[in-house]
Amino acid sequence: MVNEPSRIQIYADADACPVKDEIFRVAKRYGIKTFVVSNSSLRIPRDPLFEMVVVRGGQLDVADDWIAERIGTLDIAVTQDIPLAARCLASGARVLDPRGKVFSEDSIGDALATRELMAQLRDMGTISGGPAPFEPRDRSRFLQSLDTLIQGILKTLRN
Repeated sequence: MVNEPSRIQIYADADACPVKDEIFRVAKRYGIKTFVVSNSSLRIPRDPLFEMVVVRGGQLDVADDWIAERIGTLDIAVTQDIPLAARCLASGARVLDPRGKVFSEDSIGDALATRELMAQLRDMGTISGGPAPFEPRDRSRFLQSLDTLIQGILKTLRN
């Protein structure tokens, strides 16, 4: 029998990801292969469960493309990139952002529309700035959401 967690993979959109250490800790606990995907090399723990994937190319979305082309129905993407989240959901994967927000087929349309609206408002100078600072409660919410997603996949595999 195949070890169930070994069938699950985590894909971390790692450029500017504030929860990499949390991903490593949870992945290690469950024995889940994790791909840390970035445009440049990052320090990751020395462990066969963790693989640093450096994608190079002239395009901004080359790391997103790498993730979207490989992610599957038993996998989890960690990203704050809304278009990448939509692509991963279209592949049947689970997706959450570093603040612990879980994206779904029902919520991704609103997230894409809000992203577009905010970009237009910024371009017009109506609003400025970015998201609120990352806080300890965001880290805690992320850990809880990641654990819940993994438990849900494991339950599906057992049924």
